[in-house]
Amino acid sequence: MTIGVEEFGAFEGKRVDQFKLRSSTGVEVDLISWGVAVRDWRVPVADGLRSVVLGFEHFDAYPAHSPHFGSLAGRVANRIGGASFGLDGKHYPTPANFADRHTLHGGPEGLGRVVWDGEVDTARNAVRFTHFSPDGHMGFPGNVTFSALYTLEGSKLKLELRATTDQRTPINLVQHQYFNLGTGPDVLDHRYQVNSGAYTEVDSDLIPTGGILPSKGTIWDLRAGRTMRDAAGKPVDYDGNVVLDQGRDLDVPVATVNGPDGALTLKLWTDRPGLQVYNSVWSDVRADGKVYGKYSGFCLEDQSFPDALHNSHFPSIIYEPGKDYLHHCDIEIA
Repeated sequence: MTIGVEEFGAFEGKRVDQFKLRSSTGVEVDLISWGVAVRDWRVPVADGLRSVVLGFEHFDAYPAHSPHFGSLAGRVANRIGGASFGLDGKHYPTPANFADRHTLHGGPEGLGRVVWDGEVDTARNAVRFTHFSPDGHMGFPGNVTFSALYTLEGSKLKLELRATTDQRTPINLVQHQYFNLGTGPDVLDHRYQVNSGAYTEVDSDLIPTGGILPSKGTIWDLRAGRTMRDAAGKPVDYDGNVVLDQGRDLDVPVATVNGPDGALTLKLWTDRPGLQVYNSVWSDVRADGKVYGKYSGFCLEDQSFPDALHNSHFPSIIYEPGKDYLHHCDIEIA
């Protein structure tokens, strides 16, 4: 199918393009080269097309107001405690852009806030984005070349994320879509099911303590499916990493979310060990005619564990020459 390409804006002297993917099932996905952001994702329902992600119509709202709406976050997504880490006997300070003392999503100029190069692949109904991150950018070692292939097949958006480096360095990417499968202002009454029996404990700054705890009897036990309300109907805040079942069948989705009106269901597959479950606890966005408040969207960020750099028993996020980063994630909404 034909992939539309148009200029969407400019950032720091670089053109930002928008790529329009369409599938045989009528799904439409608009991607922009700033942060590889999924700007819009429209899915057929009984009365037409429904937009299922949070985003803006005009580019200027993104760098000014977006909390990583739809983007790829990295080089090291999620949190790095103390805004520094040690590797091979060297100390690496990173920007303190969270709570004034930790690093979040690779820093203020992380991968989700830079312009990537995009190239269409009409035969695969895909767009391949690439970005070169030089040694020392945002404090991280190594010259790293990143690649993100986004392919639309029917109702499924397939992500293939790669990175190669010329020296040992940490890498942990996440897709940061904010979904809302319904038509209301919040996502509290969606039903969430995740194949996970444990979660990573955090402190008051949401930095992992190193503890991996069983989720039974907590809000993190999503195995049977639940809404994001408590027994009294009050909202429950979610912003944490669950540990996905080891040895699982990768052909089985790790998460399934049913929309509140029964029109749409989301399924997510990933090869990562963790999943950040977030329901826009910190959102307060008023821009470009949009109002995205608390609980306005949910994120299922497939990832390695947060702050793995300070917890040696977490799965390693260190890559090196000859050991490339490779990450697959498929998301289907129908």
